Amino acid sequence: MAGTYPRNGWVIWLSLGLALLLSVSPLPEFMQVGRPLWVALFLTYWVLALPHRVGMTTAWVLGLAQDVLFGTLLGQNALVLALITFLVLSLHQRLRMFPMWQQSMVLIVVFGLAQLVQLWLSALTGSRPPTLAFILPALVSALLWPWVCVILRGLHVRLNVN
Repeated sequence: MAGTYPRNGWVIWLSLGLALLLSVSPLPEFMQVGRPLWVALFLTYWVLALPHRVGMTTAWVLGLAQDVLFGTLLGQNALVLALITFLVLSLHQRLRMFPMWQQSMVLIVVFGLAQLVQLWLSALTGSRPPTLAFILPALVSALLWPWVCVILRGLHVRLNVN
């Protein structure tokens, strides 16, 4: 790997920018409670695929961008995305070996923990009352994981991102 140079890094940033746009795109009112964690999904794929290029710094920058987009406490989403990235990096070698359905099961737990931290931070700031619906985005995101993974893997292979 000493002679390889990073190629097509713009694909990573473009896909993460798309995830930010998807996270603020309008949804019908009944679907708002189960909005997928698009940034977490896309970030998880790139952390698993290219852990040497996408890591904690990327997660922190994306989280700050998400804080600005949502108007939340600065650092709240950054902390949550850094937690997700830390857990995915910790489980990196195992997750890559698992079949897709097992990856989804692990990601339900990871995203659920992240949502729990998000709920805790929201309750501390007094912006959202605690409800059990906080787990729904983690469930929806884990169900979307196979499709997101297949689409991003196709881009990764086709555009030779490394």
